[in-house]
Formats: sequence, structure tokens, C-alpha cells
Amino acid sequence: MRKMVQLLLAASLCGCVATPRPDTRDQRVNPIPISLALEEIITTGVRQRLPDPVSARFGTMLAGERTLDGRQEIVVCGIVSAKTSSGVHGGDKPFIAKVYPEAASSFELVAMGDETEAARLQIGGSCRAAGLPILEPKTDL
Repeated sequence: MRKMVQLLLAASLCGCVATPRPDTRDQRVNPIPISLALEEIITTGVRQRLPDPVSARFGTMLAGERTLDGRQEIVVCGIVSAKTSSGVHGGDKPFIAKVYPEAASSFELVAMGDETEAARLQIGGSCRAAGLPILEPKTDL
């Protein structure tokens, strides 16, 4: 499952299928403010993928736009917390999503991590590479 998420993240954020491009400029987006309409698209799309959508609490969300292969897309990185199927409130889960303004603002959830450090690192790293640092890397002092 984790390997699949890694592959999807790499393919999605760099615009390729096989391997990530070494040039990170292709992954970067131009940061944009999240309007109320965009926020509604994002929160509705993420809620649809949660076991208890009503309990969702959204944290930091950052967005940026870019054009890949002639198609405009808005990349969104964020944090969501919601109750699990057992009714217990889960921890913060990072997510990456895309919104396609030219396709009636269609929403695509690229990946959603779990509370594990590995998932946080994978999604956090992909978001930083895109220029949307939702999670700060931990540093040992």
C-alpha cells in the first residue's frame, strides 16, 4: 500500500509515469490563496473519502497552480483529522489533491496518509518539492 502511494505521488507531482524527473522545477507550483469556493471543493472532496465525513477537522492547507501538458491544475496539500470507523478521533493525516479548473473544477485526491511518520514524510516531502510545505521536517537539536 505504501509503495503504491509513493508511486502515485511521484507520478502525480512530476507529471510522469515511470520515475520522478530529477529537475524539481517541473514539480513546483505558483502559490495561490485558497478562495472560499476552492476551499469548498477541497473539503467536500476530502470528506467524501473519510469514514465519518461530518467529524472532519481541517488544518493547514496550501495551494498552487501550474500547467502540465497544456492542462491547468491546482495542487493542494493539507492536513485533516476525523473519526475512524470505530468512532475514535484519529490523528492528523496529510493529503495531496488536485483540482482541475478547466474541467468544471473536478477534484482528485492523489494521496492521503495515515498517522505514521513514514506517511507524513512521504506526503510532506512531495508537498515541499511542489513548494507547498504543510509539514516542517523534524530536526534533532
